[in-house]
Amino acid sequence: MERADLVLRQLAAWLPPAPPPIDWEAHAFRWRRKGSTGWLEAVRHISTIHKDDLLHIERQRDAIDRNTLHFLEGKPANNVLMTGARGTGKSSLVKAMLAEYAPRGLRLVEMDKSDLADLTDLVDIVAGRPERFIIFCDDLSFEEGEAGYKALKSVLDGSIASAGDNVLIYATSNRRHLMPEYMNENLSTKHQSDGEIHPGETVEEKISLSERFGIWLSFYPFRQDDYLDIVAHWLRELGCPPEFIEPSRTEALQWTLERGSRSGRVARHFARDWAARHMPAAAAAQTEHGADK
Repeated sequence: MERADLVLRQLAAWLPPAPPPIDWEAHAFRWRRKGSTGWLEAVRHISTIHKDDLLHIERQRDAIDRNTLHFLEGKPANNVLMTGARGTGKSSLVKAMLAEYAPRGLRLVEMDKSDLADLTDLVDIVAGRPERFIIFCDDLSFEEGEAGYKALKSVLDGSIASAGDNVLIYATSNRRHLMPEYMNENLSTKHQSDGEIHPGETVEEKISLSERFGIWLSFYPFRQDDYLDIVAHWLRELGCPPEFIEPSRTEALQWTLERGSRSGRVARHFARDWAARHMPAAAAAQTEHGADK
């Protein structure tokens, strides 16, 4: 018995650790993997943003809000692919849905592209739960030969097994078709230098993944007035008084020239910097103004 116990202890040292228990009270999770073991890890500090903070993307916001509500109500709903300009609110929309509907049972699971081969395992874990789960894949794109590409295609639409009625996939990407495309794939030639006999079928394979998302939402760079409106919104949220918002316009535009884009993310970064540099002066001016009165 002593020798058997020694052998078992030595064997246990080589086995992967048992996954920790899942905290189903959490509102957001990350899929974690160590060796051959994967598990859901609760997110303790959730990055929160609200629907009202997302300005000038009303059409996209209303579309994803409507789809998410249908999902929560048990009605037919679609997987969503959001593509377009960086920093325009794609990821923030998903976070806003969690902030809005977590009390009604919505849960968010963030999954890295490198872990998408485990997607079917994740679907099995949450199957039968009363909550509604959105699997969130941020900044999704694939290179040639990546394994997660096939796994995502199967779960979206194509596997003999259903993903279940309590799971949706929301993905963001800067690429509409999620895969690199090359000029020679569009040439109507009978012979390709790489030996591909049917190049048209290669193109079909690449665009088939994005077509399995039921809803496509496109995002575009903001106009200058829209960008300044977003800057003013975040300055108000940070407590900056109205009389100190107007002088920020020139610096806000210079900030975009340094960044090379006008987006909601750039506007929020500028607002944080401006408030940090000017709020003490603003507070002092308010105090002095109040004393004069």
